[in-house]
Amino acid sequence: MKTTESKTPAAAAARPLPAQPISAEVLVEKYAKGDEKTIEAVNARVARALAAVEPPEQRKAWEARFAAALAAGFVPAGRIQSAAGTHLSATLINCFVQPVGDSITQAEDGWPGIYTALAESAETMRRGGGVGYDFSRIRPRGAWVDSTQSSASGPVSYMHVFDRSCETVESAGSRRGAQMGVLRCDHPDVEEFIHAKDEGELQNFNISVGVTDAFMQAVLADGEVELTHRAEAGPAHKAAGAYQRADGIWVYRRVKARALWDQIMHSTYDHAEPGVLFLDAIQRDDNLAYCETITCTNPCGEQPLPPYGCCCLGSIDLTRFVRDAFEPAARFDEAAFAALARTAVRMLDNVLELTVWPLAQQHEEARNKRRVGLGFTGLGDALVMLGLRYDTEPARQQAARIAEVMRDAAYEASCELAAERGAFPLFNADLYLSGGTFASRLPAALRERIRAGGLRNSHLLSIAPTGTISLAFADNASNGIEPAFAWTYTRKKRLAEGGFKEYQVEDHAWRLYRHLKGADAPLTDAFVTALEMSAQGHAAMVAAVAPFVDSAISKTVNVPVDYPYQDFKDLYTEAWRAGLKGLATYRPNTVLGSVLSVASEPAAPMAIDEANRRMVLERAPAPVLASLRWPGRP
Repeated sequence: MKTTESKTPAAAAARPLPAQPISAEVLVEKYAKGDEKTIEAVNARVARALAAVEPPEQRKAWEARFAAALAAGFVPAGRIQSAAGTHLSATLINCFVQPVGDSITQAEDGWPGIYTALAESAETMRRGGGVGYDFSRIRPRGAWVDSTQSSASGPVSYMHVFDRSCETVESAGSRRGAQMGVLRCDHPDVEEFIHAKDEGELQNFNISVGVTDAFMQAVLADGEVELTHRAEAGPAHKAAGAYQRADGIWVYRRVKARALWDQIMHSTYDHAEPGVLFLDAIQRDDNLAYCETITCTNPCGEQPLPPYGCCCLGSIDLTRFVRDAFEPAARFDEAAFAALARTAVRMLDNVLELTVWPLAQQHEEARNKRRVGLGFTGLGDALVMLGLRYDTEPARQQAARIAEVMRDAAYEASCELAAERGAFPLFNADLYLSGGTFASRLPAALRERIRAGGLRNSHLLSIAPTGTISLAFADNASNGIEPAFAWTYTRKKRLAEGGFKEYQVEDHAWRLYRHLKGADAPLTDAFVTALEMSAQGHAAMVAAVAPFVDSAISKTVNVPVDYPYQDFKDLYTEAWRAGLKGLATYRPNTVLGSVLSVASEPAAPMAIDEANRRMVLERAPAPVLASLRWPGRP
């Protein structure tokens, strides 16, 4: 006699959720090594590798604790998953910033020459790292070059050289390199930079304009700004009115701030780039403002870093801490989450000892500051499981509370590590805890503990994009801080022998709901996707979480193709007023195209192969379509 009991929601709840085929394939292709076929096998290798840093007599115990942490939902970044415990001479660090000077090869004021920087960045990418650059020190196009009695070609021309290098160098683990290019808003070539990707060039770069408070104030006041550089202006610039100020800086020209801002906004509206970094907000909040200056970020923007700065990353899957999901009594287990966060900090600190360093300067920078970036993934799905719609105040309050718990647990863990292993070498209690930095706003008890015993890591928190590791290790839970972009979609994966294999991919929260409630159960009001909410709803979530994150958050505000331009501009102004460190938006456009298919739309080839690469989704007939991530954002 046949029985249908196994098909009922109650029976389903007693069974584990089966894995998606795409998850297993991505795991094997991107992260598994040797004969590894399962998450458990990868976890065992990573736990064993990170425990090797511990004292010999404690290694077995820490290996067991680390394995338990990985099983409980800590997901180290892709570099750690793919290379830890292997024979690869690859870095375990995701994020780097490479300084670039103005000379061709000679170092000036500690900044390497352009082609020295090119070689150093190639080595970093070859080892698996993503690299950010501030090109603002390079003299403008047409500036005078006294040593050769010639005119300079400008930073954008050199960006093409870096672009081709990135295209040529294959990163460790068969990943293409990722790059971020930044230019200050007051650089004389900023207009050329703004439009550098209008025709689809610089495909291996994300670009962002570094914006100052003075510039934004001039935008609001409809005032003028000076475009300046320390390099002498060339004959054409001088003929057009360029002059040298009393402080030695050359003013190439003055422009209306609002007109320049409109160029940035129109380009971003049309092509999703450049992004915007608010440099003064970054510097004000920096725990190490007393000993470093930050003008750039890693390729995805979640790590503002100084020259040769670097940071390892890891995320905690928030869906693992929702109890009684989808029920009226659904709740978030703060105690279990905090306990895992503390162990994760130790694991990331161990990464700094275990990793291969592409450059000696990066190793020295890491040794002096010991930055790590603990974050979370699956926020959108966790909120759905808790019955909270992403763009509502209760959801923002819950997200802020999760970030607060993570902040406190991470800083407490770093205090404990300082007592055991010593504080980071550049720690200075008086300077670290003063001046309006992030650390100065920590709870009083934590500040006193830091003052008394120091801190192991200068920075501890960062919310990164987690696209591929989420698919491989977290059943396709929503990416980082983002809401889900669709509950189901089709993905075509290119095969090595040619052709494509098509997969049906499902969001974790949606899968779990169907598993528990049945195929016909109506979705709750909490099931909301990225384009079913306003742009302000996206931005408001960042503003709610940002006060509890000491580095930065990678977040794309998604807007539909018909979103009004004036409202779009206001997003950036409001982000600056709110004290955010930057903003990235995505509006579907003809330059970038689409890579995923939802509902009845035929799937396009998935061209984004790199780990953690941001995904793009073009709008289609169904309202659940969203565009999250443009191709240039890894």
